[in-house]
Amino acid sequence: MTTKTPGTQGAVRTDPAPGREAPIVELRGAGKAYGNVRALHGVDLAVHPGRVTCVLGDNGAGKSTLIKIISGLHQHTEGEFLVDGEPVRFTTPRDALARGIATVYQDLATVPLMPVWRNFFLGSEMTRGPWPVRRLDIARMKRTADEELRNMGIVLDDLEQPIGTLSGGQRQCVAIARAVYFGARVLILDEPTAALGVKQSGVVLKYVAAARERGLGVILITHNPHHAYMVGDHFSVLRLGTLELSAARSGITLEQLTNHMAGGAELATLKHELAQVGGVDVEALPDAGPEAGGAGDAAPKDTAPGTDVPHTAEGKA
Repeated sequence: MTTKTPGTQGAVRTDPAPGREAPIVELRGAGKAYGNVRALHGVDLAVHPGRVTCVLGDNGAGKSTLIKIISGLHQHTEGEFLVDGEPVRFTTPRDALARGIATVYQDLATVPLMPVWRNFFLGSEMTRGPWPVRRLDIARMKRTADEELRNMGIVLDDLEQPIGTLSGGQRQCVAIARAVYFGARVLILDEPTAALGVKQSGVVLKYVAAARERGLGVILITHNPHHAYMVGDHFSVLRLGTLELSAARSGITLEQLTNHMAGGAELATLKHELAQVGGVDVEALPDAGPEAGGAGDAAPKDTAPGTDVPHTAEGKA
């Protein structure tokens, strides 16, 4: 894989040629039930090295459950979960980390008042000297943290500053660089731009693209189809615990992705109901789009897991 200079990514990218490498992580008909409540059902997902798989969905769609299965917090109750083609059943997040699967949650697992370099090695500090008088190797940790951050295109003037003084985008980037340094092959990002402004969201997306160029398989969980479309290679939309859409970048437009994310059929119903209410100009409202079965509907409804071949509504490839 060609390596580009870190920090130069982030622009809208074209769909790459279909990868020949086998997926690192793959779900086949996976699901999770909590007693009689089925939170996830029949989900297929494939994460390839050097590709960004975007998982979109509204609140309650099953995104959190999907993250917990892949990261080892919960075990799937149906289907298969494979890592490097081998069926696995993680019992703790450490099992997932041992297989190179790292998760960056919204809270980032950082201590705001600690320096940047301390947060970078939090829980995995470097030490020197003989036991039992081993002590922290502060100089080495600072040097390593600075090198790794610069490799990701992140330049901080002072690693001694509390990480809480950084912007939200910078803290996200430090968390990403930390996961890469500690051997992540699959990086799960849980709503990394949810609480950020436009500029900081762009910074985070740039480093998501940088992680992809370093060969990582990235799972980007987001509510925002515009952010997903900027860096995504494959898109999966969850709705009420099931896979509503699975499509490669080459097989779907931003408008179609936004329509699936918003729920085109529901919007069409809402528009019809609003037409019965006085004072609402329904003609000025946007059309529901292909989801509602409008003319010219050629949007791909699904793709085979781990492939870039879209299936249209008529079942043609």
